[in-house]
Amino acid sequence: MYRSHNCGELRIGDIGRSVTLAGWVQKARKMGGISFIDIRDRYGITQLRVDESCPASVAEVSSSLGREYVIQATGVVEERQSKNEKLDTGDIEIRLTELKVLNASQTPPFTIEDVSDGGEELRAKYRYLDLRRNPLKKALMLRHRMAVEVRNYLDRQGFLEIETPFLIKSTPEGARDFVVPSRMNPGEFYALPQSPQTFKQLLMVAGYDRYFQIVRCFRDEDLRADRQPEFTQIDCEMSFVEQEDVLNLFEGMMRHLFKEVCGVDIAPKLPRMTWFEAMDRYGSDKPDIRFGMDISEVTSLVQGNGFSVFDSVPYVGAIAVPGAAEYTRKQLDELTEWVKRPQVGAKGLVYIKVNEDGIKSSIDKFYSPEQLQAVASKAGAKIGDLVLLLCGQKRKTQTQLGVLRIEMGNRLGLRDPKVFAPLWIVDFPLLEWDDETQRFYAMHHPFTAPKPEHLKLFYSDRKEDLEQVCANAYDFVLNGTELGGGSIRIHEADVQQRMFDVLGISREDAEYKFGFIINAFKFGAPPHGGLAFGFDRVCALFGGQETIRDFIAFPKNNVGRDVMLDAPSRIDDAQMDELFLKSTANE
Repeated sequence: MYRSHNCGELRIGDIGRSVTLAGWVQKARKMGGISFIDIRDRYGITQLRVDESCPASVAEVSSSLGREYVIQATGVVEERQSKNEKLDTGDIEIRLTELKVLNASQTPPFTIEDVSDGGEELRAKYRYLDLRRNPLKKALMLRHRMAVEVRNYLDRQGFLEIETPFLIKSTPEGARDFVVPSRMNPGEFYALPQSPQTFKQLLMVAGYDRYFQIVRCFRDEDLRADRQPEFTQIDCEMSFVEQEDVLNLFEGMMRHLFKEVCGVDIAPKLPRMTWFEAMDRYGSDKPDIRFGMDISEVTSLVQGNGFSVFDSVPYVGAIAVPGAAEYTRKQLDELTEWVKRPQVGAKGLVYIKVNEDGIKSSIDKFYSPEQLQAVASKAGAKIGDLVLLLCGQKRKTQTQLGVLRIEMGNRLGLRDPKVFAPLWIVDFPLLEWDDETQRFYAMHHPFTAPKPEHLKLFYSDRKEDLEQVCANAYDFVLNGTELGGGSIRIHEADVQQRMFDVLGISREDAEYKFGFIINAFKFGAPPHGGLAFGFDRVCALFGGQETIRDFIAFPKNNVGRDVMLDAPSRIDDAQMDELFLKSTANE
């Protein structure tokens, strides 16, 4: 056998035992007539000792070792003279009797250390080396633990894990599909699933009343720190449930994960907030409630005083930044330029400083100190605080203030990754109107049910009525990130057809794209609902990170490329012909 123990398990109680370890050389160093070698595997590091009592062959081999050589080491466990409290094995070392090189290694292009000297692109190219580092190892171990605990919890709740197909029909109503040409069906294509949405609903029709799957999904969309072209969902569906049943069960799952994985107890009943309240208070449907700085509308307090910027818009909002009245003019100018960036999109920024000696503002020539104080008070400002104001169309301005609020929270260190503040967002609008195409789009997806009390509005032909319809939908939000979302689904064929009508999908298109599920609803579909959690995001936040890449073994970069494989890549002409394809990329 290659090893009797791994490199992380030997302790002081093993002294005197003859053992064999196998792993990689972390480092080798010589101190006088003694050599020390740190051998590493995924379990830990153990120190090996080579001295004058070891066979000459051991000394000869040890002198030839380089970083990341794969070796097998046999010897006797002894107490370490200079102990290392940072290592679990730091009380012992192995005095070698035999040492073999199992495979030599070139010098790695970067150091395999917790803090590496390799840049992100270089480490991505050699991802298999980067994965040897402790931060990534811990991230993937956390991911494994999360998956185990999810399965354990859902199994105890009576869920069945059922696989659904990866090669499906394209239904381009959401993000762009990845498509796969079919050799056996010339000119026709499969799509890779953006989610197993229709399949899990069909499983409910089939009578499998509690389904789940930790499943790979695919979306051809622009990437961010928390988005990849292929990602993993904890996908769930239940029959004979209402919204309250779904929220309670999956709140329980998240409570279980916090407890078992992080050792953290969260509140027995999570707060719930409507989409409208979240937008009004935080300018986001995924609010970070670990800190205050709520948005306040101050429109009526600032209009009518001759300041045309405020007088010409329907909405003025403000946030009070604690302790920031000391911001200099240079800092405020920089912040003004920051909100003008395309990512924020504001045209400018107004400030009010609340100091011991009075009020100072960029617009104080238009307003009296009493008027400015009224605005500051409405925003909740205290002495020493800085009030920041933006204006424009209501929702757009609230969104801008929400982005500014998060930025100030980051600058002030208010977003502690070790603090968890989960909540549910409920009562989303069912539909979004797009002025450019002059049609409604589903805010979630076309299978989301309207709230029962809004059915009359849902069947109205008036645009104003349809804009008031709320979805029977919900999102689980943690620390400013949407970790999961779902809804009670439409389960009646006529209601589903009405949804297609509202979305401007013709009867013919609906039959072509979704006929299978419309027909299934005619055969006794039960009331059902569910949700999906972004598993990569859950793992990242539980690991105290905002980016998901470290929690995926082989991620893509920010333009969707795998730089290790150099993918995507061209295929040869023979493959193109076999698939009846022609490229126009260079035409």
